[in-house]
Amino acid sequence: MGSEGREGHTPRVVLVTGASRYFGGMVVARLAQDPGIERILAVDTMTPGRDSQRRLGRAEFIRADIRNPLIRKVIDGSGVDTVVHAAVLSRPPMGGGRAVMKDHNVLGAMQLFAVCQKAPSVRRVVLRSSSAVYGCSAKDPAKFSEEMSARTPPQGGFARDMVEIEGYVRGLARRRPDIATSILRFAPIVGPRLAARGVQYLGSPVTPTVFGRDARMQLLHEEDAVAALTSAARTAASGAYNIAGDGALALSQAIRRAGRIELPVPFTVFRTAGRLLMGPVMREFSAEQLEYFYFGCGLDTTRMRTVLRFAPRWTTVQAFDDFIGGAALRPVVDPAWIDAAEHKLLGLIGAGTGAYQ
Repeated sequence: MGSEGREGHTPRVVLVTGASRYFGGMVVARLAQDPGIERILAVDTMTPGRDSQRRLGRAEFIRADIRNPLIRKVIDGSGVDTVVHAAVLSRPPMGGGRAVMKDHNVLGAMQLFAVCQKAPSVRRVVLRSSSAVYGCSAKDPAKFSEEMSARTPPQGGFARDMVEIEGYVRGLARRRPDIATSILRFAPIVGPRLAARGVQYLGSPVTPTVFGRDARMQLLHEEDAVAALTSAARTAASGAYNIAGDGALALSQAIRRAGRIELPVPFTVFRTAGRLLMGPVMREFSAEQLEYFYFGCGLDTTRMRTVLRFAPRWTTVQAFDDFIGGAALRPVVDPAWIDAAEHKLLGLIGAGTGAYQ
């Protein structure tokens, strides 16, 4: 996909998938505050709860399944010109397995984009994707740019789904060059509202890590993820965009900032005994999460700033700290005490070195 797109297009009727979930619902709420947008159609298979419905504001909720061809009636009948596809599952749903997840992700996207291709009113499509498409391996560059691909094919189901879904978006761009097709590849998302997803990993006083590795992480605050999707719905030109906060955070630093004690173990133990040590939490970790804690992933965000013209409000460290604050973790070891001890130790080492010079 090129970066030219239809940047001048102003959305009039916007359809957002996954409206009953956090990201879809928050994007709908933000767009509903824009008086320049005439209609916002909030689509999901589940009816949102009472609080979520209030948050949707003036948006019209439509209970529909994007895997059903009837979604074409919704898009054609309403003259939808902008579609934000936020309804992707990163793990199998409750009561469903991997097959259900793939059916929702891949078949749903295939059907939705096929409808967009045939709908003359559609002028912009935005996909919520993930940096998981780059995979994680020892061969990875310091930072992935959007033109790069995984050095080792991703093993996790979610990553494979996103690779396939991105392929459908590129196919749509070839067949309908008049549609601005934008792919937002989010770094791992953290924040107080999503604290329950990952806080259990840091909930134990002792946190296992991979011996000999210190994954370098780039993170994205949940509010910046919503803002990026909202901005893309209004102005994005065609292309893929890495979306991440400034800076990076080593896993060891993250554990220290959370006031936990790091326990390095071999990767084979991390995947097996580590899961037993952490109880049900690590047993639920996806392949993408396990590999991320092993290798990490760096993202080049130049296009995010220069082409998408989006700048996150939160840095990686600030996003992580807000995540820890929302999780209300009680430190086992005061991070300030660790910092003071490190500085004192470095001072002693320096003084000792000087004595021998």
